[in-house]
Amino acid sequence: MNTYPDFNIENGVLELYTGDETNVIIPNSVTSIGEYAFCYCSNLTSIEIPNSVTSIGDGAFYDCSKLTSVEIPNSITSIEKGVFWGCLNLTKVKIPKSVTSIKKFAFRYCSNLTSIKIPSSVTTIGEKAFESCKCLTSIEIPSSVLYIGCDAFYGCSSLKTIKLPESCECDEYWNYGCNAEIIYY
Repeated sequence: MNTYPDFNIENGVLELYTGDETNVIIPNSVTSIGEYAFCYCSNLTSIEIPNSVTSIGDGAFYDCSKLTSVEIPNSITSIEKGVFWGCLNLTKVKIPKSVTSIKKFAFRYCSNLTSIKIPSSVTTIGEKAFESCKCLTSIEIPSSVLYIGCDAFYGCSSLKTIKLPESCECDEYWNYGCNAEIIYY
């Protein structure tokens, strides 16, 4: 008997969510969220991820357009490719100090994301990681960030300032299409 009928869980991996709830609590028995597990869950507004989860696969929450906020647990070390791509109503994300990389397309088209605090544990920000986050107004890149990929902030039309360490290596087009003032420190 499956204790969690809306979850397809295999060996600790949440492969697929089949429910239509607005608020979802992932069971503590889950150690990993599979690629595209919640893809197109159009009713999902909030998700509770337990500390038992150590990885979240590519595109796990792809196009969950009503998701408004998420707190990533301390057990996660990387925000994988396109995890929150197209979460149009995502306004805030709490990234823990355990995260060392934000991969490409991670928050692409999160057009209502107003602020994000990048912890000092992050060393890389991938290409188009924050592309078209049109409501971001400012962002501070911690001195731990060694590299920022191409178009990382492309289309962030409300971004007024980016605080950037002088030691950070940036792709030639890292802020292409973004008119923010760059403040080096």
